[in-house]
Amino acid sequence: MSSDAFFTTRWTRVARSRGNSEEAKLALSELCEAYYDPVHGFIRVTVRDNEKANDLTQGFFANVLSRSAFDGADPNRGRFRAFLLGAIKHYLWDRRRHKQTAKRGGGEATLPLEEEQAASAQLPPDQEFDRRWALTILGKALTELRESMKANDDLAKFDALKPWLTGDSAGLLQTEAADQLGLSESARKVAIHRLRRRFRETVKAEIAQTLDNVDHIDAELAYMQQALRP
Repeated sequence: MSSDAFFTTRWTRVARSRGNSEEAKLALSELCEAYYDPVHGFIRVTVRDNEKANDLTQGFFANVLSRSAFDGADPNRGRFRAFLLGAIKHYLWDRRRHKQTAKRGGGEATLPLEEEQAASAQLPPDQEFDRRWALTILGKALTELRESMKANDDLAKFDALKPWLTGDSAGLLQTEAADQLGLSESARKVAIHRLRRRFRETVKAEIAQTLDNVDHIDAELAYMQQALRP
């Protein structure tokens, strides 16, 4: 599939998520499922408590599903990543406001928030969101590449060479993978090079779905790589 085709997919899904039709509900559900991990990661670091984070994450997506929270998402206004992060922050701010109002009125908050980020957290909430966003994009690209190669009867090659895409090749020998696939040394090097190139292009195509301008793909890729650095 071309990058242009990928580019329209995510924003088209956002557009289709508006309204009360069954198609809209399905599109919205798919968006929620796709980005659960970055949302949960941000909230978990923010509230310091895993159980509360689970509740708030579920609450955020329930709010999205019931109130069409993506109605304001516009591909002409920037990256979907930034829009989603802003929506989470607004939701948490709204919950904190309700908590403070309940305290003043003598009531109790149903989903309390901690006031400060955990001192033991390795990353600030925004950075944790970006890290998990990047991992989500990579995971989607890996799945897309696997399915594509499976459709072309190349699944064995993908499975044998995948460690050299994911950084899990420590202790593995390329010669063993080559023997498994019946490849010569030169053919093995070419196969790994081509697979890495295909993976990079698939990642860029996945990134393109979340942008307002395909000219920003390389910049977003660089941003994502920065987010994954230790």
